[in-house]
Order: sequence, then structure tokens, then C-alpha cells
Amino acid sequence: MIQDLLQNFEPQLYIGWLFLFAAVVAAITGVITFPAIKNVAEAKNLMDTPEERSVHHVRVPNLGGVGIYLSIVVAITMIGGVLDTKSLFLILGGITILFFLGLKDDILVLSPRKKFIGQLLAAVLLIIFTDTRIMGLHGLFGVTIMPYALSVVFTLFVYVLVINAFNLIDGIDGLAGSLALMAVIAFAWLFSYHDNVSMVVLGGAVCGAIIPFLFLNFSRRKKMFLGDTGSMILGFILAVMAVRFINASEQGASLFYNSSPIFVLGILFFPLLDTMRIFIIRIFVHKKSPFIADKNHIHHRFLEMGFSHKSTTAMIVGLNILLVASVWYGRSLDIHWQLLLLIGFGSFLYTAPFVIVEFKRKGIAAFQNFL
Repeated sequence: MIQDLLQNFEPQLYIGWLFLFAAVVAAITGVITFPAIKNVAEAKNLMDTPEERSVHHVRVPNLGGVGIYLSIVVAITMIGGVLDTKSLFLILGGITILFFLGLKDDILVLSPRKKFIGQLLAAVLLIIFTDTRIMGLHGLFGVTIMPYALSVVFTLFVYVLVINAFNLIDGIDGLAGSLALMAVIAFAWLFSYHDNVSMVVLGGAVCGAIIPFLFLNFSRRKKMFLGDTGSMILGFILAVMAVRFINASEQGASLFYNSSPIFVLGILFFPLLDTMRIFIIRIFVHKKSPFIADKNHIHHRFLEMGFSHKSTTAMIVGLNILLVASVWYGRSLDIHWQLLLLIGFGSFLYTAPFVIVEFKRKGIAAFQNFL
């Protein structure tokens, strides 16, 4: 009887319930596993030690990514029987590679080169076995269909960029997790228009994994960090969703045929722009490795303005949601006008904190000189 039900089950008819079920399973798994992981981290002294650039002053367990990974794996494994298991299990294979790389980096130290190779391996695994890649830019800059080799290279670049963007943005409580939560919900909502149940369920599993982690990440007494394990896993999953959304939208009948690249840029705007800005400053201004940490991120500007970690995270996520809403309402425009709207409005929202901080500094200096 159960086999008959599974054979006749049409997941597209229950896409919302499957999203909710995946979220609940992942959340329950997280609630059970996070405290145990925290206890092990404290018992084995697997803690993040504050440095000069750190915004925290006490040692904190940094194995939150372990709980994120376990929650996603349990949820996908339980629901995978009624879904497209090939793509989902390949995604699980990719995040497993990043899980072990990140875990080694969180416990010991892993060179950027080895992390980069692992990121490429995880991305190549999906590209080769599913042939899911960005084949064109929907007429943006006149690019429709790219040659196969260029398409693969560009898709790999997107994977590496998004993974490292979320790795680098993880600088204050809740920011990387909240931005990932917002992005996953946005992608799941967009995938529901394509009836892509697998991606919607993956989104539900990630949401369920992130929510209990955020309670610990914002906590004062039970605090836990995401670590490289968690930030790379979340970045990889968001890169997968970005690539698959653009790929699915390349069909002419798609509602997002003329706007999917802009939607992806809008959803991931703040992490991507912040990463590109930081890389430019570190390489061309400070003449150092782009992977050497500093305090030039956008969240550092909010902290300088007097915002707390929670309010800084809420402000940045709120601005990104506002940007995504503007992309949604402008989706009927020509794709080049959509890009101009995104860059113009997004740059204004992004640069405002830097301008305010600079005016504040100049005002204080002028006042001191006057005295």
C-alpha cells in the first residue's frame, strides 16, 4: 500500500507542505545536535580565539557548521525518496567535500589553496554529472549562448565567488546566517514558480538548519559560531541555487527568462559587492593577500555608527530585501535597465553607511579643531 502511494505521489501538488516538512525535520535535528556539538567543542577546546580584528572578546565554539550539515543531510535523506534524488545526492556529495575541508580549517588550519581546490572539486562534481551550468546571460551585454568551455569556466567562477563571499561576510553575529536564510527563502519562492520541488525542499532543509543556529549565534551565554564549515556549505548551496535558477530560466516560457541573472545578483548583492570591494582594497590599496582579514567590511561601518550586532544584521538584511523587492517590481523592464536599476539603487544602499561614518569622523575632527 505504501509503495502504491509513493508511486502515485505527485510532489508538485504538495510543494509547500514538503518545504515545511523539510524545514521542521532539519530544525528538530538542529535543536537536538547543536547543544551536543557545543558541549564537545568546549570539552575538546575546539574554540575560536579572539584576535586583534575580532569583534568578540571571549572564546566561542566555532563548529556550528557541523550542525548545519547534519540537519540538511537528515532532512534531505528522509524526503529524498519522493524527489529527484540524483541532483540532491550530488549536492549532498558536494557539501560533504566542503564539510570535511571546513572542519579541518576550523579545528586546525587549511591553506586557501587547498580550500580553493576543494571548492572547485565540489562544483565540478555537479557540473559534470548534471550538466547544470550557466549557458547564457539572457541577452545581457549581448550574450545569449556561451561556448561550452566558457560556460563551464564562468559557472565555476560563480561557485567560487559565492562560496567565498559568504565565507568572508561571516564577521558578526547572525549576518552570514541571516543573509543565507533570506536568500534561500527567496530562491525557494522563485523555484516554486518552476515547480522545482527538489530545490524548494533543499531550501526548506537549509531554512530549518539555520533557524536554531541563529538562536545560538545571537545568544550571549550559549553562543556558537558558524565557522568555515558552515559558511562554505551555505555559500555552496546558494551557488547551486543561483546556477540552477538561471539554467531553468533559460527556457523561453519561463516567467523569469528576461530577469533571472538580475534576480540572482539582487538576492546575493550585499555579500558579492562587499567581497569584491574588500578584494580590490586588499590587493590594490594595501598590497596584500585578499584572504588576510581586516575591518573594512560593511558590517564594520555599521558597528562604527553605534549599531549592535543584531541591529547591524537586521539593517543589512532589510536593505537586501528592499533591493530584491525593487528587482521584482522592475522585472518587466529590459534586462539592461534592470541591471542599471540594481547597480544604482544597490550601490546607494551599500555606500550610505560608509558616507555616514566619514561625515561623522569629519564632524568630530572639525569640532575638536574648533575647540
